[in-house]
Amino acid sequence: MSVYIVLFRGVGGATQLPTKPLAAALEAAGFRSVKTYIASGNVVLATERDASEVRDSVAAIARRDFGFAKHIMVADRSDWSRLIAANPFPQASGTALHGFLLEKKPDMARVAALEALSNETERVAFRDGFLYFHAPEGFGRAKLPPIIDRTLGVATTARNWNTVLKLRDLAAAVAEADGWT
Repeated sequence: MSVYIVLFRGVGGATQLPTKPLAAALEAAGFRSVKTYIASGNVVLATERDASEVRDSVAAIARRDFGFAKHIMVADRSDWSRLIAANPFPQASGTALHGFLLEKKPDMARVAALEALSNETERVAFRDGFLYFHAPEGFGRAKLPPIIDRTLGVATTARNWNTVLKLRDLAAAVAEADGWT
């Protein structure tokens, strides 16, 4: 059994994904201990399936039941722990810091091009397969987020550090509840 954190890209605004019906659909499909966190596309679940099976199954359910056909990214608890441990901006926290999951590994020349755009108010770094974005003046005011995917040539999805830590805690609770700690 593994515990996974599933992130839906592009939830919010005009694209809604109802959390209670989503959790029910995932449980009906055999996923265990399904937990959702805020209505922005965050799910924690347990299963014997591997990460690619989880992604494909969740994507099929989201498409079939909710008409949601955007990218879905999956990380297990050890991936999530690596995301937290590799944070190159330890002085940053809360909503000023974002961790990104990437659909696949980007070309390192593209990563270097994105990192070169960092400045005092917007800093980006790629570490251990994850992207980090520090924007002390706010994500919504930042200029880099709209060009990240295009620059990297890879689909991404971001969560602020408060959410990253909350998802870590939910995953630990799911693991503990099922006796996997």
